[in-house]
Amino acid sequence: QVQLVESGGGLVQPGGSLRLSCATSGFAFGNAVMNWYRQAPGKERELVARIRTDGILVYADSVKGRFTISKDSAKSTVHLQMNSLKPDDTGVYYCSAWYYGHGREYWGQGTQVTVSS
Repeated sequence: QVQLVESGGGLVQPGGSLRLSCATSGFAFGNAVMNWYRQAPGKERELVARIRTDGILVYADSVKGRFTISKDSAKSTVHLQMNSLKPDDTGVYYCSAWYYGHGREYWGQGTQVTVSS
């Protein structure tokens, strides 16, 4: 079955960096749009970054220039490198895959990122 497992979250000071990873299985990785979303306390889930099947990258304005999404197709894994972190980046980060083969989106369980001094 389809699985997405996030890792790499934690507590970091403002200005610091974290690298999130999302290991996937159960679907054709190259035929999926891979996304990172986040949800801060009391707020709706928002798209942070996306990597399309054609390689086009999409970022939320709030993270442009600080976050980088990438994928390792050999390992069916997507990463989110987060630099210059701010307290507003705090939240649960979710990996998702919109898989064209099934016509639906799959989600990971989320990983907590806390930016605080």
